[in-house]
Amino acid sequence: MRVIAGTARSLPLVTPEGKDTRPTTDRIKETLFNIIQGQVGDSVFFDFFSGSGGIGIEALSRGAKKAYFVENDKNALNCIKQNLAFTKFTEKAVVMNRDVRDAIPLILEKADIIFMDPPYSAEIESDIMQLLLKSDCLKEDTVIIIEADKRRDFSFATAIGFRIIKEKQYKTNKHVFLSLDV
Repeated sequence: MRVIAGTARSLPLVTPEGKDTRPTTDRIKETLFNIIQGQVGDSVFFDFFSGSGGIGIEALSRGAKKAYFVENDKNALNCIKQNLAFTKFTEKAVVMNRDVRDAIPLILEKADIIFMDPPYSAEIESDIMQLLLKSDCLKEDTVIIIEADKRRDFSFATAIGFRIIKEKQYKTNKHVFLSLDV
């Protein structure tokens, strides 16, 4: 795994060993950032269920001014810290060693982009989105991107106050782009 573009372009990133995390492949990461490239520069970027931190680091490399990394796995947290130090983005990062559900109420900054890649089998996207609605993290134009199993149905999103902007399907998973339904 590596940084695709920007100031840290081509730098390799370490990933946690084992099967507890599913690092987003370089190809999918490149597609994702091609879609949001106009919104990343000077943004506040949240990377929930961060794993190695590859998505948030990619955002920083492409010009995000700050990134929050929320992860509760100790091995993954060590990878995030190593990757931030190696790419020299530590000063632009806030690393939170917490469950995402516990971290959201503690974040007092508004996000421009929220990326989350929860465990597919947990099906906790709705819970996280409802917590975001109650938090101080959202602006009218905050974009939420969820990486999920391609069979996961997101029709629940409209019932809780979000609209689906776009879905990008891959072989086994997808990215769902959402915003507040204002």
